[in-house]
Amino acid sequence: MLKRIESIESLELTGRRVLIRLDLNCPLDSTGAISDDSRIIAALPTVKYALEQGGKVILCSHLGRPDGRPRRNLSLAVVGARLAELLNQEILFPEECVGDGPRKL
Repeated sequence: MLKRIESIESLELTGRRVLIRLDLNCPLDSTGAISDDSRIIAALPTVKYALEQGGKVILCSHLGRPDGRPRRNLSLAVVGARLAELLNQEILFPEECVGDGPRKL
């Protein structure tokens, strides 16, 4: 049975992997740059809290509608770069989202 979590503050995060699913589906301009980072900014308090509590934070999201296949123009790399800038912290970004790539991080 799954336990309902009321708030991230109710969890002990120190040294634990913390998977956070975020809505980082930001609009991009014609060059592929983020045109509105408000969703990233809205996620910052949760991500910062998990990091401050010593959690090993793993973020997941999507960008656009990839129709079940990899599409370079829908990579979250640009979002990861903006998040790293806002957090002033390195973001590790795997080439693949399944398999050995993420496990090695």
